[in-house]
Amino acid sequence: MKPLDPQHFERRRYEVEHVTAYDYTSDVRASYGRACLRPRDTGTQRVLEHRIRVSPEPGLLSEHTDLFGNASHYVEIQQPHRRLEVAKTSLVQVDAVTPDLSALDRWTVAEAAAVPPPGDPTLGAAYLLPSALIRATGGLRERALAALPPDAPLGVSLDRLITGIYTDFTYASGVTNVRTSLAELLELKAGVCQDFAHLAIGCLRAVGLPARYVSGYLETQPPPGRPKLRGADATHAWASVGLPDGTWLDLDPTNDCVADGRYVTTAWGRDYRDVTPLKGVIFTEGTTSSLTVSVDVHRVED
Repeated sequence: MKPLDPQHFERRRYEVEHVTAYDYTSDVRASYGRACLRPRDTGTQRVLEHRIRVSPEPGLLSEHTDLFGNASHYVEIQQPHRRLEVAKTSLVQVDAVTPDLSALDRWTVAEAAAVPPPGDPTLGAAYLLPSALIRATGGLRERALAALPPDAPLGVSLDRLITGIYTDFTYASGVTNVRTSLAELLELKAGVCQDFAHLAIGCLRAVGLPARYVSGYLETQPPPGRPKLRGADATHAWASVGLPDGTWLDLDPTNDCVADGRYVTTAWGRDYRDVTPLKGVIFTEGTTSSLTVSVDVHRVED
């Protein structure tokens, strides 16, 4: 993995704007949806402000906490509309902790896998078992054992896993979709952050290490000399592995690095389906629609 940069672990404060809009060719009579948009409060992240806006005005907008501790909004609209817009604005403070990766080598992969997952035993089991989008295949098992052999040091093996995905796979939009399986990904050798996170998690679970899917945002910088474009950011996804000391380590195979202060966490679960930003059902006679997503991640002063 890329060397840790101390500057990336300094305290940061971000304003995140995320707007999702659906345009329909015919009236939608009713819409029922679930939004997973509010960032989490964690040991290294604090949500200072959060607002969610829905147009048209929903008949019901409620918030609850799901099985994994994520904030989940339920949205119900029972008036005709041809455009649905869900927008959120969050102010988040990130105090990333610099991990000691070399200290992980005091365990082998097998020793780490023998320790029960951190936290609640039920959730720990969920992070060890196959899930809807992360199922074991022959190719996955082979790749996992090559990167994470049982008698190898844990830190070295995690580094090899993440760098291997970064090196062997090409980042390419449009090649995969939200239903792409790991077997298909291994054949395509190309995908996006969601795919690479799924692959890393599948390999970790294949050798008995608990792993979860993390969704959120990554601060990006424009090319030198060019302004940052509005709406040019995107949601991001990475993997998190449970360690024998009871903590979790976030790893980003898309960028070959440890998640640091540039990362804003929204939610985590077994795979993408647990943390979809917006999903639901609509009642309409129409057969076509269009989706527009705009994301902005701005660093702000304390």
